[in-house]
Amino acid sequence: MLAQTPPGEFLDGLSAIGAGIGYGAAAIGPGIGIGLVVGNAITAMARQPEAAGMVRTTMFLGIAFTEALALIGFVVFILIKFA
Repeated sequence: MLAQTPPGEFLDGLSAIGAGIGYGAAAIGPGIGIGLVVGNAITAMARQPEAAGMVRTTMFLGIAFTEALALIGFVVFILIKFA
C-alpha cells in the first residue's frame, strides 16, 4: 500500500501528523496555565473579598496572556502545515 502512494503524499501526511502533535503540545501548556490562574484567583477572592475587583482584572490579564501562547501555537501549526 505504501508503494502505491505518490512520493510527496507520504511526506505531506507526516507533516500533517507532526503539525497536529505540535499544536496539541502547544495547547497543553496554556490549558494548564489558565487553570492555575483561575484557581489561584478564586482562592484569592475567597480569602479577601474586598480585593475581588483587582484580582478579577489581574486574572483576565493572565488568561489573555496565557491564551496568546495557544494562538502562537496555532500560528506555528498553520506555518508548518502550509509552508
